[in-house]
Amino acid sequence: MGGGIITAVSRTALELLRLLAQDAPAERIEEQARVLAAADPESGAVARELALRVRAGIDAHRRREAELSALVDIARDLASLPDPGGVLDTIVRRARSLLGADCAYLTLADPERGDTFMRATDGSISARFQTLRLPLGAGLGGLVAQTRRPYWTADYPADTRYDHTTDIDAAVDEEGLIAICGTPLLVDHEFVGVLFAAHRVRRPFASTEVALLGSLAALAAVSLVQVRRAAETADALAALSSAHAGIEQAAAAHDRFAGVVLSGGGVDDIAAALGELLGRWVAVLDVDDQLLAAHGAVPDDAADLPAVRRAADAGRLVSADGASAVAVRAVGQRLGTLVLGGRAALHDGQVRTVERAAMVTALVLLFRLREAEADQRVRTDLLADLLARPAGEVDPTLVERGRLLGLRLRMPHVVAVCRGARGASHALGLGRGLAGTHDGSVVAVVPGRDPSAIATDLARRMGRDVVTVGAAGPVLPAAGLRDAHADARRTADALSALGLPAGSARDLGFAGLVTGDAADVDGYLERVLGPVAAHDARRGTDLLATLDAYFAAGASPTRAAGALHVHVNTVAQRLERVAALLGEDWHAPDRALELQLALRLRRLRSNSGASARP
Repeated sequence: MGGGIITAVSRTALELLRLLAQDAPAERIEEQARVLAAADPESGAVARELALRVRAGIDAHRRREAELSALVDIARDLASLPDPGGVLDTIVRRARSLLGADCAYLTLADPERGDTFMRATDGSISARFQTLRLPLGAGLGGLVAQTRRPYWTADYPADTRYDHTTDIDAAVDEEGLIAICGTPLLVDHEFVGVLFAAHRVRRPFASTEVALLGSLAALAAVSLVQVRRAAETADALAALSSAHAGIEQAAAAHDRFAGVVLSGGGVDDIAAALGELLGRWVAVLDVDDQLLAAHGAVPDDAADLPAVRRAADAGRLVSADGASAVAVRAVGQRLGTLVLGGRAALHDGQVRTVERAAMVTALVLLFRLREAEADQRVRTDLLADLLARPAGEVDPTLVERGRLLGLRLRMPHVVAVCRGARGASHALGLGRGLAGTHDGSVVAVVPGRDPSAIATDLARRMGRDVVTVGAAGPVLPAAGLRDAHADARRTADALSALGLPAGSARDLGFAGLVTGDAADVDGYLERVLGPVAAHDARRGTDLLATLDAYFAAGASPTRAAGALHVHVNTVAQRLERVAALLGEDWHAPDRALELQLALRLRRLRSNSGASARP
């Protein structure tokens, strides 16, 4: 029996060794150790402890190998970075990644002020924390800077070992940091700064984590000092030649401008960067000399400065009357002008910087122009499809295409035809609705219900152009715009013939029938008599005949009653109903004239056998 137990124990122990050799997970090793302990409690407990220690040793060795490998990679990265800013950003990013921290940050020593200041962060969310300064001895970081030794805590807000200050505690609280570890950056006993890793939950730092952060700090300090010394050497060499210094400045400025563009910035950011580099006000004008971006105290008359006018035809920077300007060009096309001023004349290096800024600005404006052109093509295609569709049921496909462009094609819109407009972009200005060229004219489809007001507004906003705007509607674009477009086109033709700038068919009245290429008699009759004709059709009345008799009798209800063979009170009641349908001003001279002309047209069409809806 004893031999059987020994054999079983031996097999279990061998299995435990096999798991260790196969690098099995700690859970499998723990499970096998429990089996061994059950067979032989005394030796099993010892074997379990030894096996887990071996497993832990293997894990620690591999972790250390991984950390050393990471440090080697970091050293390689730091060696390839040419500027201190890149070194600092890489340090904090790698520190946060290696320690699995919520936040990593780095402060640099300021010998003049005798403190340290926040220089680089990764994972930070608080603007106050990102601008924090730490006096020597204050807080955990100040103590690290003062003693040049690492310190760490699992709960900084509650840790009384550190000299808490209002500014530091407020910034740490706003950032939400709890556990903090800081280690000094030292090179040949020269204190450079402090590297931190922090968590937003309470947790202790293992000694291996503190050591790892220290190794990274030592590596970072060496790289930082080397980069600084290299930069100092480069500056000293550059100072030997002012021309060379100017070239270097322009190249550095170009890198900054390129960084602005690559980070998604626009002409506002370029203007700000140029203004900060040169200490001047900067304005970016478009091709029509309208202000696109500004930095500093840009004068109101910047577009009228002599330098701006001369730069339009020059291929270089032009200076005059204390201002400088350079045309912004791309692919042989002038896209705008870069203007700056506010200080003495520019030296050669600054001229190169401005020219680099103009080149980058040209790229940004060209990208924006191409993007606008692509968007306009999509809008033009949608507009063409809407204008080709006769009035009918709402098309869900058109509704969805409009939604992707931010349009609500199920809502009332007005269709406007703009004669003489230079382009579709001028037809909308504010970006509302759709606009595009169709059949030789600019057509705009604008949200709204009042065609007269929209036509007037479009004509006003296109004030630089000599235009005529005819509008029709309201209609639902997704139900088709062909009929409304034809109405707007006829209205534009009539307005042009009359020399009027803007309006709708309702504004023209009968004048729209005698101007333009094609008279829309049905549309005119509908606008003038439609409500009365619809009432007659629904109720079986004959208010139109009463109106006709009333005007034929010289606007006399008594004579109209005689012609209709009804009582005068009946005529009066019918005319009250007409007023309710057409408005109380129906008998005003202008309205009365329109009504009489419409009644006359209706009678002529009836006598000729032509159909008319009203």
